[in-house]
Amino acid sequence: MAPVRHPDAPAPGELLGSHYEQCFGCGHDQPHGLRLEARAGEGVTLTAEFTVQPAHQGAPGLAHGGVLATALDETLGCLNWLLRTIAVTGRLETDFVRPVPVGTTLHLAAEVTAVAGRKIYSSAVGRIGGPDGPVAVRADALFIEVKVDHFVDHGRNEEIQAALSDPDQVRRARAFEVNP
Repeated sequence: MAPVRHPDAPAPGELLGSHYEQCFGCGHDQPHGLRLEARAGEGVTLTAEFTVQPAHQGAPGLAHGGVLATALDETLGCLNWLLRTIAVTGRLETDFVRPVPVGTTLHLAAEVTAVAGRKIYSSAVGRIGGPDGPVAVRADALFIEVKVDHFVDHGRNEEIQAALSDPDQVRRARAFEVNP
């Protein structure tokens, strides 16, 4: 089925907050994390950016491939805000097209391409030098919708309690409730 943006999804241009402040991908309390920031686009699309820091390098002066895959995974995962669905990565297929030097801002664009039951299909591309620059990385992904119990059942209790006591986190969780 064609994806449908949820009527209560963030408005186009709106900055999507981190889903957890300690998240390596989007959390701002993670000292070596990506601190990726995503903005809602039109339909079921978004854009995101992160700047490769020295802590993100693999080969000298170049971003580690795993960090780039993380940026793609985080960007694709943010699409679920537009569907108002809680989902986890089921598959991530990544193509590394060109090296990304430390200090480079990676410009990412992502879209949901289809939804089938609990399966959400999406794709993303990362460019260097600007949103229209040369492609450095791209990915196709499958996300699987889950209940919030997935995180409670598998996460560490102290982090779960910290997230539940964070007023911003509680607000975000309520945004996904079917009947708040």
